[in-house]
Amino acid sequence: MSAVTKAEDWITPEEYLEGERSSEIRHEYVNGRAYAMAGASDDHNRITTNLVSELHAALRGKRCEPFSTDMKVKVPPNVTEAYYYPDVLVACDPTDNAKYYRERPKVIIEVLSPDTRRTDERERPYAYRQIPTLEVYALVEQDMARITVLHRAETEWRKEVLEGLAATLKLECLGVEIPFERIYERTAAGKA
Repeated sequence: MSAVTKAEDWITPEEYLEGERSSEIRHEYVNGRAYAMAGASDDHNRITTNLVSELHAALRGKRCEPFSTDMKVKVPPNVTEAYYYPDVLVACDPTDNAKYYRERPKVIIEVLSPDTRRTDERERPYAYRQIPTLEVYALVEQDMARITVLHRAETEWRKEVLEGLAATLKLECLGVEIPFERIYERTAAGKA
């Protein structure tokens, strides 16, 4: 019996999680490989902070809890072995309580940037749709007031595009509505 050689940069999920705790930079994990993440722009950070602030206030005292960029989401291993860092996630299951990641989020929001757009629009929707508890996946533009929202329907996902500062992001599964003017507060898109 011969040993199968392991690619030098291939790591197990356990090695990834252990290394991530002491790493100075964040990495996402997909099928045995860790990928360093680029930094985000000021408007990207403002939008993420605005969303988490609004969700935190709206969900105070309720079962659901928002998390921002440092909480990973684990994709079910029957699809791909992956851990991503979404910009915002909302978890509502009290038994989904691993210290560094969530497996059963209800809402995931990504703020698009040139470096992540392709992954956020193609790879992640496929992976995230395999999470049975996920009800909303939203893609937030940072250069204009526009959000694409994918809602889970019974047998498929329904796409909704919201535009303009007068629009409102309605997360019915959480009972939360967030006006775009608050999401885009202090950003270039919010001044348009």
